[in-house]
Amino acid sequence: MTPIDLGAAAERVARLVEGIDDERLDDPTPCPEYAVRELLAHVAGLSVAFRDAARKQFGPTTGTPPGSARPVLADDWRTALPNALNELAAAWREPDAWEANTQAGGVDLPAAVMGRVALDELLIHGWDLARASGQSYEVSEEELRVSEALLTPADDASGEGFFGPVVAVPDGAPLLDRVIGLSGRRPDWHRPQGH
Repeated sequence: MTPIDLGAAAERVARLVEGIDDERLDDPTPCPEYAVRELLAHVAGLSVAFRDAARKQFGPTTGTPPGSARPVLADDWRTALPNALNELAAAWREPDAWEANTQAGGVDLPAAVMGRVALDELLIHGWDLARASGQSYEVSEEELRVSEALLTPADDASGEGFFGPVVAVPDGAPLLDRVIGLSGRRPDWHRPQGH
């Protein structure tokens, strides 16, 4: 598999972070179990995990499953999260990041697959943050195709995707909506009124 650049996806999420007001941290997100603050903390954690996966620096950051503890947002998140996103993208620009096997979230995978999982995490959670904070969100077709290939179930009849049940979207829906549906989210999710 050809290496891909995670820079655009990381920068996109960092821009979304800049647009989130402190008073919005308790707002709901398309991830029912996470408010904005937990989602930001989750993105911070996965940024470090996938950075370390690229570097093959294994330990608690790569070996801990994401659901093992509720993510807690650090006080310095406004600087720490963009820095972690930048380091994530830089780590996957190294050619050896894509070689051999690696680990993130307690899962061992070929590094070439793990890099694509990292891109998908940034893409999907970027969409989550954009929807939760009312910001616009545009992704390249190339990035969406990587996520689509990763998320499409091997057995379409099962209805089970990479992250749970696939949400059906209408034929002819935009590619972003199809990818979001494959991730188990409703593409028509919007912030509830009053948030």
